[in-house]
Amino acid sequence: MRSLTHKTTASAGALAVVALVLGAPAASAAGPGPRDVTADVLAGRNVTLAGDTVVTVPAGTTTYNGVFSGTGTLTVRGTGTLVLTRDSDFTLPKPRQRQVVRTPGGNHPYVTVTNPDPPAVTVAKGATLQYGNGGATGLIGHFPYNTPAFRLNQDNIRVDGTLRLSLKSSYNLGTISGSGLVTQPRFLWGTWDLSGAHPFSGVIDNGTQVNAGRPEYATSLRSVRKVLNQGTWTVDTPLGQTVTVGMDFYQREYGSDINVQSRPGSKVILTGQYSWSDQGGDTDPSLSDPALNWTPARKNVNKRGTNIKGANVQWGDGTTNKIFMPGTADTVYINLLAARSRSLLTFDYNGPVTLGAPIGGGRFHDTLSAPGAGDIVIKGTKGNDVTFAAVQYYNGSTTVEKGAVLRLGSGKRGGDGGLYTKGDLYKVVNNGSLVLNNTVKSATLSRIGGTGSLTQAGAATTTLTGSAVTYTGTTTVKKGTLALRSGATLARSKAIRLTSAGAKLDVGTAGLRVATSLSGKGTVKGSVTNQGEVIGGLAVTGDYTQSAKGRLALRDRPLKVSGKVGLAGKLDLSGVGAKPPRKINVLDHKGGAKTTGAFTGLREGAEVKLGGTAYRISYRGGDGNDVVLTATAPAARASASAHADAASPGAGAEITTENASSAGDSGPGWWPYALVVGLLTGLAVPVARRRGRLGGRRGGRHAAHG
Repeated sequence: MRSLTHKTTASAGALAVVALVLGAPAASAAGPGPRDVTADVLAGRNVTLAGDTVVTVPAGTTTYNGVFSGTGTLTVRGTGTLVLTRDSDFTLPKPRQRQVVRTPGGNHPYVTVTNPDPPAVTVAKGATLQYGNGGATGLIGHFPYNTPAFRLNQDNIRVDGTLRLSLKSSYNLGTISGSGLVTQPRFLWGTWDLSGAHPFSGVIDNGTQVNAGRPEYATSLRSVRKVLNQGTWTVDTPLGQTVTVGMDFYQREYGSDINVQSRPGSKVILTGQYSWSDQGGDTDPSLSDPALNWTPARKNVNKRGTNIKGANVQWGDGTTNKIFMPGTADTVYINLLAARSRSLLTFDYNGPVTLGAPIGGGRFHDTLSAPGAGDIVIKGTKGNDVTFAAVQYYNGSTTVEKGAVLRLGSGKRGGDGGLYTKGDLYKVVNNGSLVLNNTVKSATLSRIGGTGSLTQAGAATTTLTGSAVTYTGTTTVKKGTLALRSGATLARSKAIRLTSAGAKLDVGTAGLRVATSLSGKGTVKGSVTNQGEVIGGLAVTGDYTQSAKGRLALRDRPLKVSGKVGLAGKLDLSGVGAKPPRKINVLDHKGGAKTTGAFTGLREGAEVKLGGTAYRISYRGGDGNDVVLTATAPAARASASAHADAASPGAGAEITTENASSAGDSGPGWWPYALVVGLLTGLAVPVARRRGRLGGRRGGRHAAHG
């Protein structure tokens, strides 16, 4: 950019001609318009405002070594850049001053601004106003407020063009409005404060350092379109305040980050996304392909991060499913740190999101040099489905609220996840749904409580360890292996389901005690003690022992057992269907040992009636030790009718059986009773026929006389 530095030694006539050529406004016929001080600025003279004032900047760069003072407004227009090298101090006329500044908070005061003043400075579209030239001066501001710990600028500014901040000092801009660009060069190491509520709807390009909030003030930037963050963007809050940061952040150079701090009782909500930018320049940063956030770029220029420093932070507000930090450990870093207190990070989305990077506790990009110091919450918003596609590295609790889903592993290659279980503060409070979905990397989890469900869905093995596995929701194995070790049980899980033939529950040498229900079509590796309900269709590689409290429910397939079988308790046949086959295999005993015990009331040879068919049970069926029901003959019509409802799957009956003496009982057995019934039937037939004939004659005689 060429420099056009104008000296005060130029003639006044020449300056007037320049101003005319550049289109300085003439006085209106209805009265005088804004005062045009272009000539004074180009000449480097100090300007005292006495009302509305304009400067028309020619193309190129104009460096102004004078100052503005007085009372009024300043509008910078034109096509060039006006550089201020000295601080200027002026105010709006008193009738235009309306903003109210308060400092509530008692012993922890913070500043609030309501009803802000109209702009004292305006940068018109096409023009650039630059504060400073790489030094510590060049700011326009008036600081009448006795604000704690920082100086609040009374001179609000409207930026429809470009405001460039080339200052090394710390400063406050007042309230910003407009729709243009506010930009700070990189490596300047000046810090500018954005305090209060800003209606600015343009783009902010942070090259070095921005404080968007501090303990002394809360900042709201609800309308900002985008932030190009090429330095450090710091968010802080006063005590007890909630600050929502809604814009998308972009990064173009390696080394940028967002630091979040908060005070007790306060929260920072980030609803946008922090993305790399490969197009759009400073005024409209964007990314050509969202997948580029997940792929390392040359020289790691797309690596960006966030440092949560003892803060309560929430990603999302339940209205979006764009995760705040998209990427992997190669492209993003996330640090969860302790300051005044431990940090808290909450995920609140209305659809699926994937966290592809670990949360650690290191410094800046060295995120895994130490475990993170904080806790994670998956909020119970409808549709909130969060996947951890990386092994996490934070020492703290993970809470899944009711209605939410946390998936460890994406189910895709390279997307295996997990939790850091070695920390003293590690635990999982699962009141929603925890899904284990690794494809290659096995995972070990312990200390899982809550009322939620747990689902093994990936090909890789997940091992639950320790006696603190106490969750009460349903356990489902869809794929792969779920293993129990070191005292872990599923005794409190309200149901255990193995939903595919390849699903495996490895219960180790301790075996599995079923206190509720066990069902499905997979395999239990180990022994099973049934004190609740086991539904047939499963395979048990170890022993199967059913206590007097237990129940075996038959559906479409038998229970398969490779070890020893000891039976007691109930047999539930209500699910075999309305038309059962002539032979029903209840338990397929693959081992060579004898099946011992019997279901309550069903000793060897006992009769069971299903629908209209009578069956006899045997514990020596099949290859000699299977439990089999074999049809004998159709049951009597009255008996079939009496049992039809109970045998029907829709009747709600738990078991349909009829106790009978076993084949080994002493006494004549059942055949004498059958013989007596036959004789009585034979005697009854002639009597019935005779009575029929007599009745027929009487009926005929009455009919004739009628």
